[in-house]
Amino acid sequence: MTNAKDEKENNDVPQGNSLYTPLPPAGGVGGEASSYMPIAKINLGLNIVERRPDGYHNLETVFYPVPLYDTLEVQPMDDGNASAYDCDLEVTGVELEGDVQRNLVVRAYQLLKQEFPQLPRLSVRLHKAIPAQAGMGGGSSDGAAMLRLLNEEFGLGLSDEQLIERAAHLGADCPFFIIGRPAYAEGIGERLQPIDLNLSGWHMAIVKPPVPVSTKEAFALVKPQRPAVNCREVVSQPVSTWRGLLVNDFEQSVFAQYPVIGQVKERLYDLGATYAAMSGSGSALFALFCQPVENLPQLFPGMFTASFPINSDMRL
Repeated sequence: MTNAKDEKENNDVPQGNSLYTPLPPAGGVGGEASSYMPIAKINLGLNIVERRPDGYHNLETVFYPVPLYDTLEVQPMDDGNASAYDCDLEVTGVELEGDVQRNLVVRAYQLLKQEFPQLPRLSVRLHKAIPAQAGMGGGSSDGAAMLRLLNEEFGLGLSDEQLIERAAHLGADCPFFIIGRPAYAEGIGERLQPIDLNLSGWHMAIVKPPVPVSTKEAFALVKPQRPAVNCREVVSQPVSTWRGLLVNDFEQSVFAQYPVIGQVKERLYDLGATYAAMSGSGSALFALFCQPVENLPQLFPGMFTASFPINSDMRL
C-alpha cells in the first residue's frame, strides 16, 4: 500500500472470493441448538440526497462488512424452558434499551411465523458484542441473521431475494445483512447492488465515544443535497484519495451537537489514518491505517475500541 497501483489492486476482489459470506448456522434440523454470528457494517460515504413524500429520506451509501460479531443461539422450546412467548429472547453482553419483545430478532421470528405457522416455539439467546447506537447496524444484523437461521434450520426454502424482501419489512439496513458483502445502496438503503471492493491489507480501527445519537434527530438536522461525486465512484479509487471526497452528511450536524465525536475523528487522523469517518448516524468512527494502531484503548479511555487487519481470507 505504498502507491496508487498497490491501493488499486487492494480494491480488486479475486474471482470466486467468499470473503463476505456470513458464517452459517451450526447444527441441523432437529438438532438441540443452532447458532449464527451476525456481523457489523460501516458506511463508506453516506449522502442524504432528498426527502421523500412519505417523510423518509433517499440516500446513497456503500455498506462494507466488518468482523465484529454478535452471537445468536436458537433452541426449540420444551417443558424445561417453556415461556409465555412463542419467541423467548434473552439478551446478554452490551446492554440494550427497550422492550426485548420489540427486538428485531423477535420481530423477524414473528414475521416468518405468520407465513410459516409450522415454526416451533423458540428459546433464543442473543449475546451482544457489536456496540449499540453506533451506526454499525448491530440490531439490523441480528434481525437479518434470525431470518437466515430460521430459513436454513427449518427448511423454509426462501431464496436470498425473498429473504431480502422480508428483511426490508424489519428495517432499511436489514437487506444488506442478507447478502453480507460490500454493496452500493440507494432508496432508504434497501436497494442494493453488490460491488467489487476489497480493503485487504489495510488495518481498521473503530472508536465509539459513550454518546448515543438519535437517528431520527440526525435526519432532522441534515439538509438533503447530492454530493459532488457519488460514493460508489469514490470507493473505486485509491483510499488515499478518499479524504474530502467520501463524505458522511451526518457529520456536520452531529459533530456540532456532540463535539467529542468530531474530536475522535481528528485524533484518528493525527495518529496517521489515511481515511477516517463516522459510520451511519454515529456515534462510532472508523479509520483505515497502513500499519496497526497500538494501545488503542489507552489512546481513547472510556470508549469502545476495536482494531484488526482486513485480510483476504477473513470470513465474515
